[in-house]
Amino acid sequence: MGDMLKELRERSKKRKQLLAQTLGVSGVEELRQVLGTSTEVPKRKKEKGDDSGEKNEGKAGNTDELIYRDSSTFLKGTQSSNPHNDYCQHFVDTGQRPQNFIRDVGLADRFEEYPKLRELIKLKDELISKTATPPMYLKCDLTNYDLKNLNSKFDVILIEPPLEEYQRTMGVTNIQFWTWDQIMNLDVGEVAAQRSFVFLWCGSSEGLDMGRICLRKWGFRRCEDICWIRTNIKNPGHSKNLDPRAVFQRTKEHCLMGIKGTVRRSTDGDFIHANVDIDLIISEEPEYGSLEKPVEIFHIIEHFCLGRRRLHIFGRDSTIRPGWLTIGPELTNSNFNAETYSSYFNASNITTGCTDRIEALRPKSPPPKGKGSSGNRGRGSFNRGRARGR
Repeated sequence: MGDMLKELRERSKKRKQLLAQTLGVSGVEELRQVLGTSTEVPKRKKEKGDDSGEKNEGKAGNTDELIYRDSSTFLKGTQSSNPHNDYCQHFVDTGQRPQNFIRDVGLADRFEEYPKLRELIKLKDELISKTATPPMYLKCDLTNYDLKNLNSKFDVILIEPPLEEYQRTMGVTNIQFWTWDQIMNLDVGEVAAQRSFVFLWCGSSEGLDMGRICLRKWGFRRCEDICWIRTNIKNPGHSKNLDPRAVFQRTKEHCLMGIKGTVRRSTDGDFIHANVDIDLIISEEPEYGSLEKPVEIFHIIEHFCLGRRRLHIFGRDSTIRPGWLTIGPELTNSNFNAETYSSYFNASNITTGCTDRIEALRPKSPPPKGKGSSGNRGRGSFNRGRARGR
């Protein structure tokens, strides 16, 4: 029994030392005072030349002000052993959003503890880079440009409209904003391939409903919702994001994903690789007045869909990317040629293909119940003339 009590005391001592180090106090003795559980009232130090120090000692507790320096007093008076967990209060006091403290969200260090997934991402990025077409871009006024003039069908279409919502939330004023009726009139369905995907950035308010209406009109079924959680580590001031139409602080944005045609996760491994990435992006929000979206959306699309014909609508100079055709009014130049672009594709190299190692590493979806593995194109589909980069 004595050994157990001794062990428990040692653990308690180590916990207190760790907590003292976390809170930035000099020793365990100051923990009670920092956490607000001390029963003693600290006396005010008498300054030199203050003859009335002892006379006013009884009033010191009422006149001294507590200066907020960090989050160590979040749960003052409670029994919590880690006051730093109150990220909501920290947001109220400092403007630092709770998502700022999520670790390893960057593309570089996200897979450090998962060597197989890290290898898979590396191999897929190499294959995507090897099979990517030269970047093409076209400056055009999308209000009257006919997308059929592109003279091509696309496997993936990324749409990044300048929503009126951004004028209220991001302070963007130097561009022409689009209403949802205008966005809906874009003839996206005419340039989408028989089996294809669309990714539509729709903001965080009315776009969640209007975006779904757009997908239905263009002939797509909504199948996923990618959420961008915006951090504000570099600029914690949050009062500028007070949207008069919002009930809560809006710190995220949505990208709706639609699917056209018949594409099954378990059988269409020649066209899609499901479950490689997650539907969440955590990254720093752009500077106030900017419409930049996280570059990770391109990685998610390229890892998922093996189709090489990729179109980015409402692109900018900063979004020009190998393997993509970028169009929009914000571009400063054009190099698009319909015949040259079409020459990059034929019936045998529409997709990036796959390799034996990627096929062995990528997550697999189970076949539909009752159908077994018959007709499964996912495991050996890249041997049918569509493979590249083996």
